[in-house]
Amino acid sequence: MSEPIIGIIGGSGLYDIDGLEEKSWRRVPTPWGDPSDELLFGRLGGVKCVFLPRHGRGHPISPTHLNYRANIDALKRSGVTDVVSLSAVGSLDAELPPGHFVIVDQFIDRSFAREKSFFGDGLVAHVSMAHPVCARLGDSLEEAARGLNLPVTRGGTYMVMEGPQFSTKAESELYRSWGCSVIGMTNMPEAKLAREAELCYATVAMVTDFDCWHPDHDHVTVEAVVKVLLANADNARSLVRRALPALGQNRELCRCGCDRALDNALITAPNVRAPGLVAKLDAVAGRILAG
Repeated sequence: MSEPIIGIIGGSGLYDIDGLEEKSWRRVPTPWGDPSDELLFGRLGGVKCVFLPRHGRGHPISPTHLNYRANIDALKRSGVTDVVSLSAVGSLDAELPPGHFVIVDQFIDRSFAREKSFFGDGLVAHVSMAHPVCARLGDSLEEAARGLNLPVTRGGTYMVMEGPQFSTKAESELYRSWGCSVIGMTNMPEAKLAREAELCYATVAMVTDFDCWHPDHDHVTVEAVVKVLLANADNARSLVRRALPALGQNRELCRCGCDRALDNALITAPNVRAPGLVAKLDAVAGRILAG
């Protein structure tokens, strides 16, 4: 049995949670560069947590320029076993209005200017992304959301665009034709890297507005969006607080296999692996490389 440590990636306001104890901001160096910010370590309801401000406190880093590899490595290096990602998104579905939460189960990755893997020349690996989120985490998050009577949908596809500009109307309609539920800029390659790092990962997508496909889009005001953002942040804090007791229970192996994603992924023969890259992977892939 092992004690889980829950990593939480989201906006800065998420960390102002009543009851968070033993709080300590710490810099976590990684071989991939600096993460977005220091990490906030603490306990909530007795459960160990590590919070990471995705864009840094004050939001100084754009989605394209986030150091996704450093962020995931820093969480893994800090002992995190499970990652809950909370992300503001636009809705591509009339049934998912502002204020709604979507526990997504699929992604379409249309980002193109980001480093997407810890592996590469000198050590090649191919992990499965068929089921990119951990259903076990999703179960706990859904139960917590419904227990709080939050407007929540289980399942949906998160369309990840590069940004920083929002979609054209034609693009928005295209993504709707693909069956996408929500659109955002941050969860890829975050989910891919979490899988490579053998971390259980789940996303709660928090709808702030309808994307530009919607006929009422032009009537959305900044004030309305900010109001939804603040309400979502309050609900996100409540969701984290309620979900943690279940997420923090001691367990054996993850039933979804997230913590064993590298078992059959490494393809480069041990005798030709690049020593420098192997050294950089000490946290991400130490379990399999040490075997």
